[in-house]
Amino acid sequence: MNNHRVPKLEDVAKLAGVSKATVSHVLNRRGYLSQKTITKVENAVRQLNYHPNTVARQLYKQKTNIIGMIFPSVDNPFFCQLEAEIEHYLDKEGYRVLMCNSKNDPEKEERYLKNLLTHQIDGLIIGSHNQHLQGYQHRELPIVAIDKNINENVPVVSSDNYQGGVLATHRLIADGCRHIFHTNGPLDFDSPTQERRRAFEQVMAENNLPAITYHLSLTATFEDKVSVFNQLFIEHPEVDGIFAANDMDASLLISLAKKFGKQVPEDLKIIGYDGANTTRFLRPELTTIKQPIDQIAKVAVQLLLARIDHCPVQSVVLPVSIVNGTTA
Repeated sequence: MNNHRVPKLEDVAKLAGVSKATVSHVLNRRGYLSQKTITKVENAVRQLNYHPNTVARQLYKQKTNIIGMIFPSVDNPFFCQLEAEIEHYLDKEGYRVLMCNSKNDPEKEERYLKNLLTHQIDGLIIGSHNQHLQGYQHRELPIVAIDKNINENVPVVSSDNYQGGVLATHRLIADGCRHIFHTNGPLDFDSPTQERRRAFEQVMAENNLPAITYHLSLTATFEDKVSVFNQLFIEHPEVDGIFAANDMDASLLISLAKKFGKQVPEDLKIIGYDGANTTRFLRPELTTIKQPIDQIAKVAVQLLLARIDHCPVQSVVLPVSIVNGTTA
C-alpha cells in the first residue's frame, strides 16, 4: 500500500482476509464474533494504522465539535489550570472536550489516543510526554502540542523556556549562590523545556561556575523524587541554590532542606517554574518563573481551530516573568 494513502475499510478487510461487514462488526462490537476473527481484524487495524473516524471525516465531511486532550495529570497545578483554561476557550467556540490523563504511561496514552480517534474528534491538543506514538503521525488530524515536539507538521505552543532559565539562574547568582543545581526531566526528552537546562548551563559557564543537573524520569513518583532530592543534599552538602524544574519540585525541596539543616532562604535559595494559581495560593513565598498559562491555552485553541479550517500555522513561544517571593 502507498504509505501516503489513508487506509480504508476494504484495506483492513483484505489484510485480515474477511469481509468489510465483518470488519465493521468487529470495530463496532456487533453480532457474534469469534476471538480468532477479532484478533485478525485488530492486527490488521494496528498494522495499517486505520482509524474509522478519519475515513468518516473524509467520506462524509462530518464535524463532531469534539476536541480531544491528552495531558499527564491534573495532580500538577500547572496542567490542572491549563486544561481548565483550554476547556474554557473551546467551550466559547462551541466545542466539547474529551479529556484524558496519561500519567506519562505510553501504553495508557496509546489506548486513550485510539479511543479518541474512534470518537471522531475534530482535533487534538497534546500536553503529555510520549512523542513517538504512531497515532500522532496522522496528517489528516489537526493536532497542536504544548511543550513537546511531535514532528514538523505539528505546531508547538510553549513559554520562553530559555529566557526562564536565564532569569532563574541570574537571580540565584545575584543572590550570592555559587553552588547551584538544576532539576530537570530526562536528558533525551525532546521538548522545548530542555531550553531551561541549556540556559542554566550557559549562564553558569559565563560566570565560571559548575552546572550540575539532576535528571528525573517523566514517570517519577513522589517517592522517586524524594530519593533523588535526598541524594542531591547528601552528595552536595555545599548546595546553596536550586533552580527546580517546576513549582511542585521546588516545594518538595523546601520541605526536604530542613531535614539536612538548611534554612530557606538563609542557607539555600530555591526558584521554581510555572506560577500556577494554586501554587501561588499554597506557596506564596515561592520565587518562581511564571508561565502565561491563560495565553498558552488561548493560543493553543487558536492554532487548533486554524488547523481545523486548513489554515497554515506556526509554533508560538510566549514570554515568561519572574514572580518575587522570599525563597530567593
